[in-house]
Amino acid sequence: MKLELLAFPFRLIFRPFHCFWELKYENKGRLKIAYGILFILVIAEILRRQYAGFLVNYEDPRFLNSIDELKFIVFPFFLWCVSNWSLTALMDGEGKFTEIMMATGYAVMPLVLVYLPNTLVSNFMNGQEVAFYYFFNLIAMGWFLWLAFVGMMTIHQYTPGKTIVTMLLTVVVIGIILFLGLLFFSLIQQVIFFFQTIYREIIFWS
Repeated sequence: MKLELLAFPFRLIFRPFHCFWELKYENKGRLKIAYGILFILVIAEILRRQYAGFLVNYEDPRFLNSIDELKFIVFPFFLWCVSNWSLTALMDGEGKFTEIMMATGYAVMPLVLVYLPNTLVSNFMNGQEVAFYYFFNLIAMGWFLWLAFVGMMTIHQYTPGKTIVTMLLTVVVIGIILFLGLLFFSLIQQVIFFFQTIYREIIFWS
């Protein structure tokens, strides 16, 4: 893999408008790099929850489950991409599904860059310095949201106002998908229970 492609995410976080344009129109983005950034974010979050200093870590290590990070990071990532693609396909968005995935994956880069050193430094902080831990985490989250906004705007060729509207509607679509998913699984459970009941009745009377 070319060094330029590996350096591209680092350049993107400082020049998002130009780099998201290159990602869409000059084929500078790679899906496997976006997946790699997402994987490192999962690792960083696991390390943060398990090894952050006791002043900022309220998790009980006995009850931590690394699989949960897949639910809280990977699942929302794909849910966001599917919801955004489904919505923007109806709202004249020019972004392809793979471009949405790459833009979102590259946008989480600040979280990776801040979480890892912040977790290490938190073990040497005293009570008066804890505010810096939360401050840098807040900076990382704001940076991520800014990159996601610029990425969606560039990928879909929307105006800033339309980008904000579609991002808010994407959150609504995520809620609808989750609701329909829960409804579907609840219905499946009831159907299975119904047939189990019939089977037991047949066994009992035969």
